[in-house]
Amino acid sequence: MPRIKAGNIRINYVDHGSGDHVVLAVHGNLGCADWLGLVLPLLAPTMRVIAPDWRGCGDSDKPEPADDYSNYSMATHASDMLHLLDALGIERCDLYGHATGGIICSQMLVADPARFRKVLMLDPVTPFGLQPPKDQIGAFARMKADRDLAFAGLATAAPTLFRPETLVAGNAPEFATTTSAVQRRLFKRLVDMTRALSDGIWFGTPHALGREWDTQSLARRIDGMTHEHLVLYGKLDYWIPREHVERMARELPRCSLEVFPYVGHSMCIENPLLLARVFSEFFANGTPAPAVPGPLQRALP
Repeated sequence: MPRIKAGNIRINYVDHGSGDHVVLAVHGNLGCADWLGLVLPLLAPTMRVIAPDWRGCGDSDKPEPADDYSNYSMATHASDMLHLLDALGIERCDLYGHATGGIICSQMLVADPARFRKVLMLDPVTPFGLQPPKDQIGAFARMKADRDLAFAGLATAAPTLFRPETLVAGNAPEFATTTSAVQRRLFKRLVDMTRALSDGIWFGTPHALGREWDTQSLARRIDGMTHEHLVLYGKLDYWIPREHVERMARELPRCSLEVFPYVGHSMCIENPLLLARVFSEFFANGTPAPAVPGPLQRALP
């Protein structure tokens, strides 16, 4: 994957497809560009998707975090993405954000609103931020130190890949029989990629999201986010409260919410065919979306 100077760091990114229709795809916390690894091959080659690693993630630069993690704030990540677009000569594009990538996209919308068209978000952290659960920093410290705990923690972000009775604290999650070999390999790789994350990601992200929750500084600018939004939410999401995305859909000027009953926090790896279909339809690249069998069709509860 190529790397490019973007502002004061070098960003690693995947560049899928070609053409003038560009989507910048921003992954979530503890992630990397590979979270879209099963979706990108399903998209039309005429849609260009740029999927970068945040600073501190994947093969992007990993600056030493400041004492207050200010160089790993959501605004800093958004600034990195804007610098990346500048470096690539992309003047205007669409946005996709998964999980914490959602609030980074929101930061980009207020920083440079004219640069973006449509916005697709998957189980996003909303502009209201996210109050860290009790002992989240301790839990992340344990996940950082122990790959097996990281595996168990990330399993809750993709629950439909696992036997539900094994997603219990203290258990080792076991893949469901319906989980494909490709999904299993990718999930294990994503866990391996957490071994290289900066402390600015492990500990700076919950700090930054909690600060957004406390200050509501971005939420106060939600009226200015006039871009068309589509928010996708998995009903089995253990990470993002449903009431957060429902509030987001109410308060954004132009936002639709679709809830999927058989998906958790990570449709991108739990059901990549479904995400590819929605992605293609929403960004209207003119190419028919893949067929999705009955129970995986989009449906409200």
